[in-house]
Amino acid sequence: MFRFNTAIRAFCLTAFASVALASSAQAADAAASTLPAGAIAVVNGVAVPQSQLDAAVREVSAKTGQPDSLQMRQALKEELIAREVFRQAAVKAHYDTKPQVQQATTADARVATEIQLYLKDNVHADQVTDDQVKARYDALAASLGKNEFQPRVIAVTDETTAKQVLAKAKSGQAFDALAKQYSVAPTKADGGLMPWVSYPVPVTEGKTQGVPLPLAQAIAQLPVGGISPQPVHLGNVWVILKLDAKRPTQIPPYEQARETVKQQLQAMALQKAAAQFTAEQMKNATIQQ
Repeated sequence: MFRFNTAIRAFCLTAFASVALASSAQAADAAASTLPAGAIAVVNGVAVPQSQLDAAVREVSAKTGQPDSLQMRQALKEELIAREVFRQAAVKAHYDTKPQVQQATTADARVATEIQLYLKDNVHADQVTDDQVKARYDALAASLGKNEFQPRVIAVTDETTAKQVLAKAKSGQAFDALAKQYSVAPTKADGGLMPWVSYPVPVTEGKTQGVPLPLAQAIAQLPVGGISPQPVHLGNVWVILKLDAKRPTQIPPYEQARETVKQQLQAMALQKAAAQFTAEQMKNATIQQ
């Protein structure tokens, strides 16, 4: 069965965010054509089969608990298209003949290995400087609030279930057990427990450390142990919140945090390089979907 490689998935998710417009334009140009039976796309004349998408959906749903949805299928379809573009480029560059690829025990493993090697050799990120690290540390420290919060969340896909789960939580049923039973969020295995997060209060848009504004506002208003009075509606999910813990914000000294900040900046640089590389690859590919 087809299985996604985690490193390739992360690369594709990052890259496609920056080249969605280019991909959409290519798709529109080819929309008048008819795809072969059982294909979700054709990349340079090679069909990407529907069976790969179905397998990817099953795998992601099994790992994360997320239900099958149009949004999930579109994201995974884009990953598969990128994967095929990279595979063809890797084969053209003879990566399929490398010893590491030949030693792989399955066809899927060989494809994953040759793509990984190809990307490693062709995606080059700019090196992060000490000045950039210090500036990033200062900016992060300035963006934090007086306190930091550790919430638990239960995310469900319909309002009726959300109200039922909220009622159970308010009646005294264990929040972590409810999260494991009902949540579709990746944190369900940990009882819905989220990482510590800090942001200034009152909460304002763009200053929530990536937490959606309605959630950030709800978290900041809860006492420790408190549960949100109503589910918070975000896109296609309803979220029930509990504030598990709260403490004064702990900012590590620069020397202690420097390496972590540097790694984060290097990852961001790699994402940028990945997007640029993928844009070039996609521009030169003929994609029908």
